[in-house]
Amino acid sequence: MSEHGALRVYLGAAPGVGKTFAMLDEGHRRRERGTDVVIGFVETHGRVRTIEAVGDLEVVPRVAMTYRGAAFDELDLDALLARHPDVALVDELAHTNVPGSRNDKRWQDVRELLDAGIDVITTVNIQHLESLNDVVLQITGVPQRETVPDVVVRAADQIELVDMSPQALRKRLAHGNVYRPDKVDAALANYFRVGNLGALRELALLWLADRVDEGLQHYRDDHEIAQTWAARERVVVAVTGGPESDTLIRRAARIAARANGGDLLAVHVSSNDGLREGSGVDRVDLRRLVESLGGTWHWVVGDDRADALLDFARAENATQLVLGASRRGRWSRFVGGAGVGQLVSHRSGDIDVHMVGHDRATTSRALPSLAGGLSVRRRLTGAAVAVGLLIGLTLALRAAISDLNLTSEVLLYLSAVIVVALVGGLAPALAAALAASLLINYYFTDPIGTFTIAEPNNALALLVFVAVAAAVSSLVDLAARRTRAASRATAEAETLGVLAGSVLRGEDAVPALVDRVRETFAMTSVSLLGRRESEQWQVIACAGDAPPIVPADADVEILVQPDVVLALRGRTLAAADHRVLAAFAGQASVLLERAALQREAERTAPLVRADRMRTALLDAVGHDLRTPLASAKAAVTSLRSKDVAWSTEQRSELMATAEESIDRLARLVENLLDMSRVNAGAVSAYLRPVGWDEVVPGALAEIGPAAAAVRVQGLEESASVLADAALLERVVVNLVTNALRHSGSTAPLVSASGLADRVELRVVDQGPGIPPDQRDLVFQPFQRLGDRDNSSGVGLGLALSRGLVEAMHGTLVVEDTPGGGVTMVVALPAAVPAGRAGAPPQ
Repeated sequence: MSEHGALRVYLGAAPGVGKTFAMLDEGHRRRERGTDVVIGFVETHGRVRTIEAVGDLEVVPRVAMTYRGAAFDELDLDALLARHPDVALVDELAHTNVPGSRNDKRWQDVRELLDAGIDVITTVNIQHLESLNDVVLQITGVPQRETVPDVVVRAADQIELVDMSPQALRKRLAHGNVYRPDKVDAALANYFRVGNLGALRELALLWLADRVDEGLQHYRDDHEIAQTWAARERVVVAVTGGPESDTLIRRAARIAARANGGDLLAVHVSSNDGLREGSGVDRVDLRRLVESLGGTWHWVVGDDRADALLDFARAENATQLVLGASRRGRWSRFVGGAGVGQLVSHRSGDIDVHMVGHDRATTSRALPSLAGGLSVRRRLTGAAVAVGLLIGLTLALRAAISDLNLTSEVLLYLSAVIVVALVGGLAPALAAALAASLLINYYFTDPIGTFTIAEPNNALALLVFVAVAAAVSSLVDLAARRTRAASRATAEAETLGVLAGSVLRGEDAVPALVDRVRETFAMTSVSLLGRRESEQWQVIACAGDAPPIVPADADVEILVQPDVVLALRGRTLAAADHRVLAAFAGQASVLLERAALQREAERTAPLVRADRMRTALLDAVGHDLRTPLASAKAAVTSLRSKDVAWSTEQRSELMATAEESIDRLARLVENLLDMSRVNAGAVSAYLRPVGWDEVVPGALAEIGPAAAAVRVQGLEESASVLADAALLERVVVNLVTNALRHSGSTAPLVSASGLADRVELRVVDQGPGIPPDQRDLVFQPFQRLGDRDNSSGVGLGLALSRGLVEAMHGTLVVEDTPGGGVTMVVALPAAVPAGRAGAPPQ
C-alpha cells in the first residue's frame, strides 16, 4: 500500500492576492527538480498572468458534466488517480462539485488523492474556512456558501500565507489584473473596501499564528521538551487576590512591554476544594485590569500552589514569572516552612522568577477564630447536645459497667464528641472532649470515684482519647466551615454572574440594577436615593412596594457616591452579604457616572457646534463673502462714476461682473441658511422611490457646460433609492462640482451600484487626493483643503451635502481612488431591498 501523500496549502488573505500564481510557480520549481507534476484543476478567471503561469505544465483534461441543462467542467478525479503523478496541483479547495460528482466537495477529492499517495498543492481563501464563516459575513456582508472544515486545512503538512496590503490589492484590481474592467468599480465599492481587506488580512494572520503556536507545541510534546523556548517573551504573574495584586500585575505588564510582542498572562491558583482567596469583586476588578493592559486572565486548580503555577507556566512556554514577596511573618515561615515564592524559585529551572516587594509584604495574618463560620445559635445547640449526650451516655454505661471494657467506653465517648463537633463546631467539641475525659477518669478508670489513675496504660489511653477527640473535632469543624464557605462562594459567584449578565445584555441600566438588588437579597423594596448639596433626597430609581424615600426609612443602606445611597427595606443583612452588596453599589456608581457624562455631552454638544459655527461664520463673512461683495460694489461704483465715459461694451462687462458677484453672494447666503437648517435639524425630507437616472442628469444640467465631460456609468441598472429628489439633486451638484474643481485633466466618473439593502453613488476624481488624517475635515463647514481659489465658495458644499444625505437616512464618506484621487460615496436605502450579493470569485 502506498504512503499517504503530503498536503501543501496556499492560504489567501483575500481573492486576487496571487495564491493560484504561487501554486503554479511552486509546480514549476518542483518540475525543474525532476518531480512529476501535473495540473489537476486550475481556475485562471481569465487573468492573463495566471494563464501565462500555467506555461508548459501538463494539464489533466477536465470532465464535462451537465446539470439542469447547463454544462460544467470539473476535476476528473478518476483520470488524475490513473495518471498518479508525484504532485497534483488542485485549485480552489473549498469548491462545491456539480451534483452527480463522486464527492460533494473538492476537499474530499483531495483527500482521495492524498490517500492514494499523491502529494497535493492546493489553494483556499481565509473567508472559506468554516470557523470564520460568520465573522466574514459580519465584516463584509457577503455570505460564503462554499466552506471547508478547518481540520482539513490544519492537517496540512505545510501552510503558506499569500498576503498583500489592502492598498496594493485595490491597485491590482484598478489595473484590471483581477476582474474584468466592467466589474472593477463594483468590486472596489463592495467586497474590496479597505476596511474589509484589512479585517480579512488580520483574520488570516491570527489564524495562521494559532496554527504556528499549535505546531510548536506539538513538536515540544512529541519530543518531550519540558524546558522553556524563548521564541517569544511570555510573562506570567501569580495573582492571589490580595491587596498587592494590582501592583504585581502592573509590574508584570511593564516587564512584558519591554519585550516587543511580549505576552502577559495573569493566573490565580486555587485549591482543589474550590475555596479561593479574595472576594469575587476583587477578582473581577483584577481581571478587568489585566485585560486593559493587554493581558489574559487564567484560573488553575491545584493542592500544591507552587507546582500548579510552574505547570501552567511551562504549558504556556512562559519565560518569566512574577510573584509577590511573602506576606507571612517570621514565626509563620518558621512553623509553616518555605512559602510559595521560595518553592517556585527553587523549582523554576530555566524560567526567570521575579520576587516583587510591596508595602504589605510583612503583614502577618491573624489566627482563625474557634467559632469558624458557624452561627451563635448552632454553637449553643452543640453545647446543649454535648451536655445531653455526655449525661445520657454516662448513665447508660454505668448501668452496663460489667459488660464493657475501658476501650469500648472510650470509643463511645469519642463518638459523642464527634457528634458534638458536627452540630456545634470546634469549641463545644473541645469542651465535650475535656468533660468526657474527666467522666471516664472518675467513673470508669480505677480507682473508680476519684480523679486519679492507677494503671499507666489507662492514663495513656485517656491522653490519646483527648488528643484524638481534639484532632477529629478540628477536622470536622474545618470541613463544616469549608462547606459553608464553599456554598457562600458559589452563591456569591452566581449573584455576580447574574449582575454581569444583566449589564452585558443591555438591560435598562440603573432600574434593572435596583430590581436585581431586590431579587438577590429578597428585600421588600429597594431605592437608589440622591441629593444635591442641601436639597432633600430624591428617588433616582426604585423597585418593590413602598420603597424608602429617605435613608432613615431603610433597614440597610450603603454609600454609592458622596450624595447617593442605596437603601434596602425588608430585613437586616449579615456582614458577609455587604461584600456582594458593595459590588452592586460599585456598579451603580459606574452607571450613574456614565449617565452623568452622557447628559453633559448631550448638553454641551449643541453649544460646541453652535460656537464652532459662529466662529467659522464670522471668518467666512470677514473673508470669503467680502470678495463678491467688493466686486459688485466696485462694478456699481464704476458705472455711477461721471468722470469716465464708458463704452457700451465696458458698461455691459461691468454689469455682468456685478450680476455674477451678486449671484455668487446669493448662493453663499443660501448655503449658509441651508447649513443652519441642517444644524438645527429643521430639514424635512419627502422620501419616495427615486432613480439615479432621473437625478444625476438634472444635476449635470444645472452645473452647465462644465459637466459635459463627466462620465456616467450604471445609473439605469441600479435600484431606486428612498430619497427626496430635490435634496438629492442638490447633493449631486455639490459633489460633481467639487470633483470638477479637483479632477484636473481627467474627467470625473459618476457610477451607481447596489450593496445588500443599500445603493451607492460614487463620484470619482483623479485629483491630488486627501490625506487620511484630514478626511473628516472636508465635511466640516468653511473648510477648503488644498483649494486656494477664494472665489469658489466658503467651503459649505460637502458639509451641506453630508447633512442633506443624513437627513435622508444615508451616509456620505470619502474613499481613496485607486491610482490617486478621491471618491465620494453616497449610500442610501434601496427602495426595494435586494438579496445579498454572492461571494466574489476566488
